[in-house]
This record gives sequence, C-alpha cells and structure tokens, in this order.
Amino acid sequence: MKKVSVVITIIFTLLCASVASAHGPVKGKKNGKIAYKHMTYISETIGTRVMGTEKEKETSEYIQRELRKLGYDVEAQPFTFTRKGNQISSENVIAVKKGKSKKEIIVGAHYDSVATAKGADDNASSVGVILEAAKALKKKKTPHTIKFVLFGAEEGGLNGSTYYLSQMSETEKENTVAMINLDSLVAGDYMYVYGSKEAAKGWVRDQALKVAAKKKLDVTTNPGLNPDYPKGTTGDWSDHAPFEASGIPIAYFEATNWQIGDKDGYTQTVKHGAIWHTEKDNIAFLEKEFPGRIQERLHTFTTVLTELLLNIKKEK
Repeated sequence: MKKVSVVITIIFTLLCASVASAHGPVKGKKNGKIAYKHMTYISETIGTRVMGTEKEKETSEYIQRELRKLGYDVEAQPFTFTRKGNQISSENVIAVKKGKSKKEIIVGAHYDSVATAKGADDNASSVGVILEAAKALKKKKTPHTIKFVLFGAEEGGLNGSTYYLSQMSETEKENTVAMINLDSLVAGDYMYVYGSKEAAKGWVRDQALKVAAKKKLDVTTNPGLNPDYPKGTTGDWSDHAPFEASGIPIAYFEATNWQIGDKDGYTQTVKHGAIWHTEKDNIAFLEKEFPGRIQERLHTFTTVLTELLLNIKKEK
C-alpha cells in the first residue's frame, strides 16, 4: 500500500504542476520580474501621475534614472500644450539602442495616468516591460536601431506621441521601420497584438504573433467581431495612432477582451468590466481578483517584445 500511495502522490503532484503551469502564476520564469518591480514603484511609490503634475515629472525622472543605470544616453524632450484654456507642460523620455542597421524602430508607451487610478495596468505595466526589454537588449546585437520613447500626457489626448512625431523630419519618418506601442498589459482577460489597417503594413503584428507561437505564449489578435475594427486592427486611442496616420507600420500590445461589451476592446474583463481609468487599477485589486495574471502578462509581453526586437525583419 505504501508503494501505491507514493505512486498516487507522484501522479497527483505532476498533475498539479501541469495545471499550475497552464493556468496559474508563472513561477520560475525570469522574464517579467524586473517589469513587475518597475510597475510597483511607479504605481505604488509614485502613485497617480496626472499630466502636468509633479508626480508625472517624478515618473519621468525615475525612468531617466533607470535607463541611465543601464548605460543609455537619455534625452528629455519637453513640450507644452493647451487644454481647457490651461497651458500644461510635460516631456517625453528618449533612449537609443544602436543596431546593425541605422534604420530605426520606435518602442513606446505612456507613463502618465488618470486622476482616478494608480495606473498599474494603464500604464505602469508597459513602462516596466520596456525598461526590462531595454536591459535585456543593451549588450545584444539587434537588426535595427531601437528608440525607446516613454510619452508624457497621453491621457489628455496623445500629446506626447503627437509632439514626438511632429518633431520628426520626413527623412526620419522614412528611416523608421515600425512603431511598437504598449498600453495596458496586465488586467485584460486576453493578450493581443494589433497591426496597421493597411494589409501591407501589418507585418510587424504578424511577426510578433509568430514569436508568440514559437514560444508557446498565448497572444492573439482582435478577432474582428466589430466591423468598425477589422480583424487584426484596433482603434486610434493610444500612442500608435499618430504614427500609423503618418504611414509608419505599427504593432500594438494590449490585454483586454474583444468578445464582450460593445466588442470594441474597451471592456477588459468578464468579471469586472473595464479596469483602466477606474479606482480598480491598482496592484492589490488585480492580485486579489486575478491571481497570477500580472506575472503571466508581464512574462509574456516582455518575452515577445524582446524576441521580436532581436529578430525583426523589415518586409518589402
């Protein structure tokens, strides 16, 4: 009986391990851990980061400091804009990783938040992934030069990304292979990557999906259930939009749920609806209601982004 008991125990343990790896927290996976630390610091230690405030400025300084620690030369790109009659100041943070080619890929995410949230999902999660990818790639050869750009004042109307694009010359735009945007990565029920509306410019999305499939990571794309947002595409509500409008191919990473609500990608979860722009957008709530989800999402998106940047090939 003792031998039988031991065999049963072993089988049970293996089954539990299998279930945990398929549905539970990603344990023993290195990717995503650094992103989690950055997300925690930005959303909890700094907290709410409304555009034009000292907290937004503090976040910019934190990002600059962390990139300099990695050995990057960092540039702050200040800008001002008017909103509801008030002049607001913000800035973008830029760091460059030289590649084999002088052709450039912009990897971007905004770092501000709305007033009602700590902004763990929207968008400290993406800043964390970019900072981890920047560390992973620093000493590796990449096919193209990479510009990491963290945008200010996205929540007030894509101000940072719009300004950044406005400062690019036509030569710089032509030299840009793609823009990869990250926004709200950890709360949604499913992980997605979208691409440009023009079929010929959807290749960045397609390569990202191939990377995910090769790594056996559960990333898909918008299924196209809403005719206003065809399969593989998304709306113009995040920092990819100015670049796509200028003709630059884009990819956009996000976690949400296109199968519920108005099927427009806004209703992120079956359990709690939208998380972004609400008081629910904090680590404590997400960990309690969706155990293991943050870790899985950060691991997945960090892995896919890093591998994509290491292997991306511009399609003619």
